[in-house]
Amino acid sequence: MPNQLKRRIGPTEALFYGLGVILGAGIYVLVAPAAGFAGNAVWLSFLIAATLATFTGLAYAELGSMFPKAAAEYVYVKRAYRSHVYAFMLGWMIIFTGVVSISTVSLGFTGYFSDLLGTSPDQTKYLLPGISAAMILVMGLVNYVGIKETSRMNIAMTALVIVGLLIVIAIGVWSGGFTTTDYFLMPNGLNGVFIAASLIFFAYLGFEEIVNVAEETRNPRRVLPKAIILSVVISTILYILTAMSLVGIEGWQALAESKAPLADAVQNVFGHNAGLVISVIALVATSSTVLGLILVVSRMIWGMSREGALPSIFAHVNRRGTPSRAIIVVMLGAMAFVFLGDIAHVASITSIGALFIFLNINLALIWLRYTEPNMHRPFRTPLNIGKYPVMGGLGVFVSMFMMMQFSFDVFLTGVAVAVVGLAAFIVYKKRDFFMVRQLESFLRDLRKEAER
Repeated sequence: MPNQLKRRIGPTEALFYGLGVILGAGIYVLVAPAAGFAGNAVWLSFLIAATLATFTGLAYAELGSMFPKAAAEYVYVKRAYRSHVYAFMLGWMIIFTGVVSISTVSLGFTGYFSDLLGTSPDQTKYLLPGISAAMILVMGLVNYVGIKETSRMNIAMTALVIVGLLIVIAIGVWSGGFTTTDYFLMPNGLNGVFIAASLIFFAYLGFEEIVNVAEETRNPRRVLPKAIILSVVISTILYILTAMSLVGIEGWQALAESKAPLADAVQNVFGHNAGLVISVIALVATSSTVLGLILVVSRMIWGMSREGALPSIFAHVNRRGTPSRAIIVVMLGAMAFVFLGDIAHVASITSIGALFIFLNINLALIWLRYTEPNMHRPFRTPLNIGKYPVMGGLGVFVSMFMMMQFSFDVFLTGVAVAVVGLAAFIVYKKRDFFMVRQLESFLRDLRKEAER
């Protein structure tokens, strides 16, 4: 069928898409400041953050099994709230935050690149946007070529990232830190552990992206829930063991001060060249995140276009089975943000935007339990009181609580983005209404001429 995506993703590919985005640059950056709050107990912060992420992960698993569609969040919210406008606003937020995330992650890539070259960011600041744009272009072209090629590259890069974490874990075991470190040392008490957990939570973002490849997945109703749950479980195990290894090798004080914690830990044991290997793997980690984000954001655009929420031009699928026009739009948008310069303030809404989306997904889960109780659910979130999903309720609470931690400026930026999207939707729909009226008038004139 024309403009249909090809089902070429199996269980392994779906799992690695989740792992590829989750195991991105987060662990390479966030573990250091988190250790400053939690001390040796930073591993506990990773466990708490994983628990919080699991609440929403289970909501995605149930909804993904019910509605295996691209533009997944848009479909869930539209079905639950029966509101095209609200669903569009949520989809718009996902697209915007996704594009900005691609830009910010790619700029992180250039930071690692500078470290690898032995230069400071100031020395190469004029080259960094070009390097970022080039990386986005390469990852976008891989997406353009085909889903099979994208899957293969993602599996290869994610496997290398996992190997890098396993190297750090092996060094931690070999150094003897596991047996000599007090892993319950909390210099700031439990409060510090929970502060670190709120920071680390964002290292788990990525599990939710799996649902947007539903229409390219074979047997998605069974595969997607398993891939979501396994990606969180595997990431949690790797994160906890890596955090324990880093603390055992360096101590939490040195870890908290490190700008490249994994590379520094390996370098401390095996020398400078070994640290460079980890820096290369960090580059691969950021690249795999960009690859996965381009994939899912382009599917969101394609799916919303097919649903009539965006211009139909973006519903085009090329002969290789990829939404080529949507991919090009995502690439160009991400590159534009790269060349804008300092986008730190705009980038700050990606976190609150993700929490706003999670809030709505959990609410949609609860709402559909009551409005469509008899709908087939191949996967059902555990722990229920009657129809009420306890995990969904906890997901709502966690999302709202963490959103309240952001500054008022970040809230205003998020509202501004939502308003722009809403205005675009109104203009687009009014244009459609005007064109339909013109067509109806033209057809009436034709009928009158024919009757004469």
